[in-house]
Amino acid sequence: MAEYEAAAEAGQMAACRLKETEMDFGEALAQLKLGHEITRDGWNGPGQYLHLQRPDAGSKMTLPYIYITTVQGDLVPWLASQTDILAEDWSVLVGVN
Repeated sequence: MAEYEAAAEAGQMAACRLKETEMDFGEALAQLKLGHEITRDGWNGPGQYLHLQRPDAGSKMTLPYIYITTVQGDLVPWLASQTDILAEDWSVLVGVN
């Protein structure tokens, strides 16, 4: 959590806070499906979090997909690693732009 507070202070992220901690991937995925952004304490840089994109009628993609906001603020497709799937340090972020 301290990494996210430091990132917010450095202007890398909008002010955000952790809503829930110590979730497993299944719980985090359920929160993602509800429209929340999720993150892991075990990732190597502050300010990284996941989003779920649900395509609309104007989208080129036809199925939902998960993407990540990187430390640099880039948005790229994301695939879970074995470590991510088995981790129990997932959190929901609130107040993210």
